Amino acid sequence: MQAERGLFSYPKYWAECFGPAPFLPMSRAEMDKLGWDSCDVILVVGDAYVDHPSFGMAVVGRMLESQGFRVGIIAQPDWNSKDDFMRLGKPNLFFGVSAGNMDSMINRYTADKKLRHDDAYTPGNEGGKRPDRAVIVYSQRCKEAYKEVPVIIGGIEASLRRIAHYDYWQEKVRRSILFDAKAELLIYGNAERPLIEVAHRLAAGEPVAELQGIRGTAVIRKEAMPEWRGMDSTAIDKVGKIDPIPNPYGADDVGCGSFSEFAKQGIDLTQPQPVEAKPVMVQAPRQKPWEKTYVKLPAFEQVSVNKALYAHASRILHQETNPGCARAIMQRHGDRHLWINPPAFPLTTEEMDGVFGLPYQRVPHPVYGKAKIPAYDMIKTSVNIMRGCFGGCSFCSITEHEGRIIQSRSQESILQEIEAIRDKVPGFTGVISDLGGPTANMYKLRCKNPKAEQTCRRPSCVYPTICEHMDTDQSPTVQLYRAARKLKGVKKILVASGVRYDLAVEDPNYVKELVQHHVGGYLKIAPEHTEEGPLSKMMKPGMGAYDKFKEMFDRFSKEAGKEQYLIPYFISAHPGTTDLDMINLALWLKERDFRLDQVQNFYPSPMANATTIYHTELNSLKNIKGNTEQVAVPKGERQRRLHKALLRYHDPKGWTLIREALLKMGMKHLIGTGKGCLVPDEKQEAKLLKGPKLPRTPGQPALTRHTGQNPAKKAAAQVKKSSGKASFQKKRPG
Repeated sequence: MQAERGLFSYPKYWAECFGPAPFLPMSRAEMDKLGWDSCDVILVVGDAYVDHPSFGMAVVGRMLESQGFRVGIIAQPDWNSKDDFMRLGKPNLFFGVSAGNMDSMINRYTADKKLRHDDAYTPGNEGGKRPDRAVIVYSQRCKEAYKEVPVIIGGIEASLRRIAHYDYWQEKVRRSILFDAKAELLIYGNAERPLIEVAHRLAAGEPVAELQGIRGTAVIRKEAMPEWRGMDSTAIDKVGKIDPIPNPYGADDVGCGSFSEFAKQGIDLTQPQPVEAKPVMVQAPRQKPWEKTYVKLPAFEQVSVNKALYAHASRILHQETNPGCARAIMQRHGDRHLWINPPAFPLTTEEMDGVFGLPYQRVPHPVYGKAKIPAYDMIKTSVNIMRGCFGGCSFCSITEHEGRIIQSRSQESILQEIEAIRDKVPGFTGVISDLGGPTANMYKLRCKNPKAEQTCRRPSCVYPTICEHMDTDQSPTVQLYRAARKLKGVKKILVASGVRYDLAVEDPNYVKELVQHHVGGYLKIAPEHTEEGPLSKMMKPGMGAYDKFKEMFDRFSKEAGKEQYLIPYFISAHPGTTDLDMINLALWLKERDFRLDQVQNFYPSPMANATTIYHTELNSLKNIKGNTEQVAVPKGERQRRLHKALLRYHDPKGWTLIREALLKMGMKHLIGTGKGCLVPDEKQEAKLLKGPKLPRTPGQPALTRHTGQNPAKKAAAQVKKSSGKASFQKKRPG
């Protein structure tokens, strides 16, 4: 599965003669020093500018620079007027707009919709330096500054809002962000391949309106692309009986079911269409069924009011994510159509090496002085070895953004980056804080069957079981670990990215290498829950895989003579979770003496499968039929607080809420101080709170208990040493 053109095969733009900039300029004074009279591209971003490959704007900027373009950055501008958006002058080609490494709403608000007062991507950890819905606001200001300059939006906020989507903060379905931002083009996923094509075509004089069919992009059109064959989404996935919805625009075509234009014309798109036979001298290559084909989804006006159709549209969208066989997507919004081209082809290993080998300074721009940027401090000595994730967890957006095909760097490229960290990063102590990615142990794992990889539409390669075509040999990762440990000046290589433990147990050699050499006292894994109801909606394995991994972890730790612990992560209030499920999880935790401090209520992020289930209360992981499975969804502040309190059953702040729930459910036997009880009664609580407090270290994580060992003392020291880093960890284990 390879693109027609290599990432670095384009002739360089004429401005290559200026050479790479020490830092991409953020002011006219810096442009003057570089000898620039103008920028070809200006990137507007919601994060502080850190010239490091873990920050999207640095990758995009350096990638464009490598093609010969002059790139400037406007980081965290004052959005109250257009003035700050004019500080670098008018760009010759386009504005590139991104909210930053995180969706701006997730960055600014907690899962309980409370405003955050910190921002790890801002100097001094200061909150409030970016607006709500930053992509929309920044795009509008760019248009006010220079109306005729094209605006191209991208990054995770634009990527995950590229289609009509449920918005948790407004509790409604919003239209594609492309309409609200009034941008000319949206690039979704990792942007390098479509971005470079767009830049070169604009530089060659093509109007932005003609850039319509580029993979990995979305545009607004009046009608479908010429010479493309349409198919109604209900021909792929039957919805069942849907009540007619009045069309506010007066047209009969609402793009779904018996109302579709195809059905009206008597066309059955599930059957081959007759074509006129014409004599040919040479047989043309046989067209694959997904080529030049688009799927017409129910219109925005429908999915915004009909939950069954929303679930159906979400299911179809997630089926069309494999670059090898994905069809284009079209969805009507009013009198125009959103057109989403198939995803860009994944980068080859050589292209990945090229992207990560660009001349990053690996430090924040000097304009920030000595101010601390927490996100940078967390990753400054970490190395990203791959992209993508084939886990398909329904609550996670990695697959929707990066895809499920793993794109890995070569071992040589990774070792070179470690050496660059050793030689360039101020204050390097010899410890690489992480050698990983979206998931630590998917490096170089791909489908063993090229044809299956090209045509597969499964959302996960490991759920409900690991696919027989998936390579589970993690020896390339073991070889990488061993080579990295041998580098001069490197004392320790840690793995802080989450480990997919159901995959890890398929290769005991990997688990042994990881546990005995790359665990800094504790290791994060994410079982997420113990009960089948929520696990089936998360698309996560059962606790059998966790128990098997724990047994290996304990055994290999003991063989190495090390006292090490697992930190399991759990999600509360996830769709599919009942109150009883949370009580059973709390009992499981109490039985093992786990006391969780860092807990997470489910956060409905845009476009995730779990968010669709949250909104619709339908199981969109299955066919959406007339009487589809109804899903229990914890909603409302009280129930979400209860589920979070049950995860922290040991915290007195939640005891009253838990007692009320237990009494209501007829489970009074779980109230008391006995071994099988969850919380004390009111009288016992008063005595416990008045008595001497048990010694406890703030921030102590949940730890597995080894036989005959007391983890508290050593764990407390480890947590105290690392708590500053852990508090900024946005990425959950895989």
